[in-house]
Amino acid sequence: MTANAPRLAVRLADMAPVLILALIAGAGSFTHIRDTATEHGQSGPMAWAVAVCVDLTCVMAARERQRDKKTGLRRNGPVSWPTLVLIGGITLSLAANLAQAEPSAWGWITAATPAGAFLIAVSMLERRASGPRPEPSPVPVPVGDAVPQPVPEPAALTPLPGPAVPAQNDDRNDRNAAGPAGALLDYARRVADEHHARHGTPITRDALRARLGVSSQLASDLLRALHGSPEPA
Repeated sequence: MTANAPRLAVRLADMAPVLILALIAGAGSFTHIRDTATEHGQSGPMAWAVAVCVDLTCVMAARERQRDKKTGLRRNGPVSWPTLVLIGGITLSLAANLAQAEPSAWGWITAATPAGAFLIAVSMLERRASGPRPEPSPVPVPVGDAVPQPVPEPAALTPLPGPAVPAQNDDRNDRNAAGPAGALLDYARRVADEHHARHGTPITRDALRARLGVSSQLASDLLRALHGSPEPA
């Protein structure tokens, strides 16, 4: 709250003269319009209503012009509808002020001053409200910092035919093991039988290694186990 107080004070001090001018000029124009309406048969509340309608029409038209600028709305003709309404409101206000003036040059000038000041105040408020707002600056990237690169997706692995084979990634574990696991030995036996049935010759170590995706040492151990173990019942 305390940090925003100076900023709010500066903003009020900046906007106060324009707002005060708009209020005084609007009040003067309002009085002339009301008196003109009273002289032409609109007495009592109707005279006040006519004056309020003219002044608020000018304010509303100015706000619509501001909204059109913010939204980027394109007009269909040379002059937008809010601009025409603003011109019409100012013209009515100026005509009412001149109707109350003394029939002289200075009388017309002084009578037209409230309408002119009101138009200037509204245009100033519109100009300040529709001013461009600074866009947030991008965060600078320090020189020398590596730009993160997208991580490539891993290449798809082609699965071996048949049931899953336990991973055998370390030859030292293969050598230190007492013998091939039972599931791997059974699968190697089926692969060897399939090779013998298809080619009519026993499977070699290299063919078994390529088929199972294991090391050469493990393929040799599997072949020795197949040759030394009886066929399952």
